[in-house]
Amino acid sequence: MRVCEQLKPERVFAYFEEICQIPHGSRNTKGISDYCAAFAESHGLKYIQDENHNVIIFKDASKGYEDSQPVIIQGHLDMVCEKESGVEIDFEKDGLKLYLDGDFLKAEGTTLGGDDGIAVAYALAILENDDLEHPPLEVVLTVDEEIGLLGAESVDLSMLKGRKLLNIDSEEEGIFLTSCAGGLGAVCQIPVSRMEMEGTVYELRVNGLLGGHSGVEIQKERANGIFLLGRVLNALNHEITFAIEHLEGGLKDNAIPREAFARVLLESEQQGQKLMTQVEALEEELRKEYQTSDPQLSVRCQKLEAAKKSVLHNSSATKLLFFLRMMPNGVQHMSSDIQGLVETSLNAGIMKLTEDVFSVNFSVRSSVTTRKYELTDRLTFLTEFLGGEISVNGDYPAWEYKPDSQIRDLMVETYRRLFQKEPKVEAIHAGLECGILSGKIPGLDCISFGPDMFDIHTPKERLSISSAERVWNLILEFLRQSK
Repeated sequence: MRVCEQLKPERVFAYFEEICQIPHGSRNTKGISDYCAAFAESHGLKYIQDENHNVIIFKDASKGYEDSQPVIIQGHLDMVCEKESGVEIDFEKDGLKLYLDGDFLKAEGTTLGGDDGIAVAYALAILENDDLEHPPLEVVLTVDEEIGLLGAESVDLSMLKGRKLLNIDSEEEGIFLTSCAGGLGAVCQIPVSRMEMEGTVYELRVNGLLGGHSGVEIQKERANGIFLLGRVLNALNHEITFAIEHLEGGLKDNAIPREAFARVLLESEQQGQKLMTQVEALEEELRKEYQTSDPQLSVRCQKLEAAKKSVLHNSSATKLLFFLRMMPNGVQHMSSDIQGLVETSLNAGIMKLTEDVFSVNFSVRSSVTTRKYELTDRLTFLTEFLGGEISVNGDYPAWEYKPDSQIRDLMVETYRRLFQKEPKVEAIHAGLECGILSGKIPGLDCISFGPDMFDIHTPKERLSISSAERVWNLILEFLRQSK
């Protein structure tokens, strides 16, 4: 028996469960792309699958809607792959283990991929059903949205006739998004030199953090594991002499890191005892600061072994600590136009130290283009000052608010009529593909929405089953009204 067998809408959750058994993290989307192409072929639907694995599926209008303008339904195929420490899963090969918890659908120890598997499931359930009333449909399923909206950037949409687009990639039911920030990825790399050293190895680990989506939840001021580890190491450096062997933290540049760790070498047992004492004091200090946003915050120190290791020269270690203490992170500016909206932010999402290079990957976001590049310039200045270099990827534009929007008006009216509630129309700091797609399709009218999902991009991610059904009904009614 399938986990989702008794859930409604039945076909939506049937497809969602199938999708969850296909590995589909960013840059690993061929399997799910082939699945969608095979679906179209088996249902006799025209489709296009490009070399990057983006998929476009077409369906003719139902009877009575032949003269209606096409509607574009859009979502992305990739998911953020995060897991709890100790969970055994190979995201390149293994499917997810789903389970029910009251009104929520979850995955055991991992992200669920409701962002944006639910959009794919909605789309396939609509396409397979010949009893629904709808205008011509153009379903656009892009790849690698989570690492810079790369699929939206590469996909050819010149054949599309629709000028109304439903982007099903938001996580709060009853909130319709009509603009979003632009963004880019920045990778800062600093060369390092090493030497051999004998001593006792200690592991420092910052964990227990909530993490979250670096666009949706950056304003919650949750602790960033990479940033905190830099703070811990810098504080210890004032009290103890140690050498750095290894640094690592975070998995995705657009997910707030839930943990980070370092391995350091100490030459004396006395210094090791002092290290333990200092770490305990730092944990107490940080837990007070983050008691509301990250109540489970933990800073731990573990003695490992006596060994001879390749460690950073003092000059390289100084550069790294300087970078980690001086790098900007988190909210930089709030919007002057929309109360409570983050305008500009960045997230240090991945930190790595190899034999000869230290690197940190950032996700930079802003609804003001000049401030996005000003923040990138600050990262460039800091990195180059320390003898490193920076590379930029996935630069995408903001999605600007459209004062006159037929799709927004119809969606608001439909929601109000169905649920006797007033929806909210808002902007969002997270990046959405609507900005890129609007640049490719002149006159495109977009709206972004979706069912309630919580803690996306973390292993605590959960999808509200009842909300998914309500949003399904909303989509069907919108299509029925789109004559």
